[in-house]
Amino acid sequence: MAIGLALGVAADRSLVPKTESAPRPEAGQGAPAFSRVGDRMVVPEGSPLRTRLAVAAVEMTEVSHKLMLPATIEADPARTVKVLTPVTGRVTDLKVQLGARVTKGQELAVIDSGDLAQAYSDDEKARAQLKLTKQALDRIMVLERTSAAAVKDREQAQSDYAQAQSEFDRSELRLRSIGVSFEQKDEMRLLSLKAPVTGSIIDLQIAPGAVLNDATAAVMTIANLDTVWVTANVPEKDTALVATDQPVDVAFPAYLGQTLRGKVLFVSDVLDPDTRRTKVRIAFENPSKAFKPGMFATAAFIAPPMSRLVVPTSALLMTNDTTSVFVEVADWAFERRNVEIEAQEGATAVIKSGLGPGDRVVVRGGVRLND
Repeated sequence: MAIGLALGVAADRSLVPKTESAPRPEAGQGAPAFSRVGDRMVVPEGSPLRTRLAVAAVEMTEVSHKLMLPATIEADPARTVKVLTPVTGRVTDLKVQLGARVTKGQELAVIDSGDLAQAYSDDEKARAQLKLTKQALDRIMVLERTSAAAVKDREQAQSDYAQAQSEFDRSELRLRSIGVSFEQKDEMRLLSLKAPVTGSIIDLQIAPGAVLNDATAAVMTIANLDTVWVTANVPEKDTALVATDQPVDVAFPAYLGQTLRGKVLFVSDVLDPDTRRTKVRIAFENPSKAFKPGMFATAAFIAPPMSRLVVPTSALLMTNDTTSVFVEVADWAFERRNVEIEAQEGATAVIKSGLGPGDRVVVRGGVRLND
């Protein structure tokens, strides 16, 4: 994680080595560098450390965080369509390739399907049955007016006609769901699969000769790439640094030197339990299709400035897994205090806990107290 620290540490008297006007001990007297009094390190008068230590007060400073995360380009799911075949069969001709751009209604593939032939046959039978039952009903109606037919015969004819009409409607609906009409029955077994939307083919699962047995499996995916998403996964500990409409600078390795400024479009309400990360998406217009799904990017989330305690990194002492500083608790008396670092960059560090405003810490030479 990188941070931008707007730190202006003035070169005032607090950073000037702390000295005393007392005379130095004569040669051979050998004054001790410091002594331990309980948990305190006391630097006595005449100690050479008094010229080597520098002490400064901890101050609140406006800190602007910049969270750098890897990201990838994705197609907008709201503009992505999975193409399904309405019938089973065998692919006789494939008209497109992976990555090709297509327009709505463009032919994608030709499928030789027994299901289609059966659907045409069912519709033709339903048409014939509907015509037959209509003629029978008309005859009964004429005979009934001359009392040559019983009422029950008319009722039976009406029932037969209603059933035939229902079967005909079902067969017509089946043809419409396939995407054909009865007028196209001369083609019989051949179905022309058409593009449902305009876009680019980002996934292709068929080839000429392939047999399609599952009508619920997508044969290809078409995405409109006029707008794309840049998706980053934010670690759980940094989730508070990201919010909707937050400014983001996105750089693309494919286009060196090009950085785009965008805004956070979406912050997921769900944390992935395996990776402990939250998905964050930024939308960019892509009229030239220069940004392609799968490309890598780097997203720099710019958080609003916040007041934070800041110290020079020269004040920090690292021991195993702990970080500490020497705090002045009395004149030339210091105590070691563990601190937690929130962020660090260059010569400055943001303190999360362990210090308060006004605390005076050793910012130079503290390692000599650690000896």
